[in-house]
Amino acid sequence: MTETVIPHPGNHAPTAFTLAQLDWLPWLAPPTEAELTERQHVSLVDAARSKSPYFRLLARDPDILEARTRTDKDIFYNTGSGLPRAERELAAAATSRHNGCIYCASVHARHATTYSKRPDDVRRLLDTGVSADLGERWNAIVAASVALAATPIAFGTAHVTRLRAAGLDDAEIVDVINGAAFFNWANRLMLSLGEPAQAAP
Repeated sequence: MTETVIPHPGNHAPTAFTLAQLDWLPWLAPPTEAELTERQHVSLVDAARSKSPYFRLLARDPDILEARTRTDKDIFYNTGSGLPRAERELAAAATSRHNGCIYCASVHARHATTYSKRPDDVRRLLDTGVSADLGERWNAIVAASVALAATPIAFGTAHVTRLRAAGLDDAEIVDVINGAAFFNWANRLMLSLGEPAQAAP
């Protein structure tokens, strides 16, 4: 099947990392809300996601989308134990910053700010990059996330040792790994399927 790539010549895609809310424009046509099948609606998990062209595009393969969304929700919302939500979001934001995914970084940097109440540190991560000094606990989380994003086998014993020394237990370390690994994959979807755009006023 031949796909028609949708150009967006009028889009002045943001080139700097930002905490602002962004839009996202697909390069392949997603189904419209009216075209979504019942199976595709179920695969969205949250009905509100039918408004998103990104999730409607992923709904072309509803089985994968549903598995992806339930995994995402378990990593970031199942916070009864393990890493606090703020640091799960930090792992995602750091991974996205390293991978150059401006859209994902904006989303997860905002969440990290909301849950941590550390806006200056989150802004420093976006502005300076993953080498920013955010305090040793956050530095250890960022370093582990970046190692997984750069080359997964680069993550190793030294990262686990550093995370433990920074106060993380085994369950919290698993949450860092899950958040970073998931967004290492999610960034590639966003970057290969469309482009960020300034949100409409």
